[in-house]
Amino acid sequence: MSNGNGMAPGQIVKVLIGVVVFLVVAIWLLAKLATSGFNVDAEVMTKEAVAARLKPVGVSVASDAPPGMRNGEQVYKGICMSCHGTGLAGSPKFGDSGAWGPRIAQGFDTLVQHALSGFNAMPAKGGAADLTDDEVKRAVAYMANAGGAKFAEPKAGGEAGAALDPNVAGKKIFDSVCTACHSTGAAGAPKFGDKAAWGPRVAKGMDGLIASATKGLNAMPPKGGFTGSDEEFKAAVEYMVNNSK
Repeated sequence: MSNGNGMAPGQIVKVLIGVVVFLVVAIWLLAKLATSGFNVDAEVMTKEAVAARLKPVGVSVASDAPPGMRNGEQVYKGICMSCHGTGLAGSPKFGDSGAWGPRIAQGFDTLVQHALSGFNAMPAKGGAADLTDDEVKRAVAYMANAGGAKFAEPKAGGEAGAALDPNVAGKKIFDSVCTACHSTGAAGAPKFGDKAAWGPRVAKGMDGLIASATKGLNAMPPKGGFTGSDEEFKAAVEYMVNNSK
């Protein structure tokens, strides 16, 4: 038996149930959509996800200073200020001695390592891969000193270059980076101390040798994978050449 509109009572019940189910699902989806932007569970707020949100666009624009020669203030204003200027994502705010105190107590080397490798929500080098290690150290010293530390900011420019002794700075870089290939002659690299292997290369002149090594040659990546300044890398090349003549 049907009612006036031609539908049986059973059909009407089915339609009403369908409408109710549709409304429940619609309300659930709207609620999910409204709250999804505030979901802060571990899956959404991973270190990688936060880093991607904080990472600067493109390379650093710290200043017009040559790469490797930017001082701490220049690096801070060009890169670090985006987070440390406001204390974004838990970063210690610039000039806040209360926030910087416990970090300063860990020592300069620890702070530098955190900045170079990345720590909590901060990506390695603040997301600016073009910064040299020394530039990162200068920025760390600059920010920490504004928070009460008395760290010495590594020198930049000519004064820094003049202080780079190949037998000191060069040897240190060789022992930590270059030795992987040049101690064994791996991938065709001239072996440390091998005069015959180094001879043709030295004959090109120091400037030409350094230029080739800086750009990368054959199997060797630019600067052998070293991320420090060009002046530091030059000291490493000089150290190897001086010990292979």
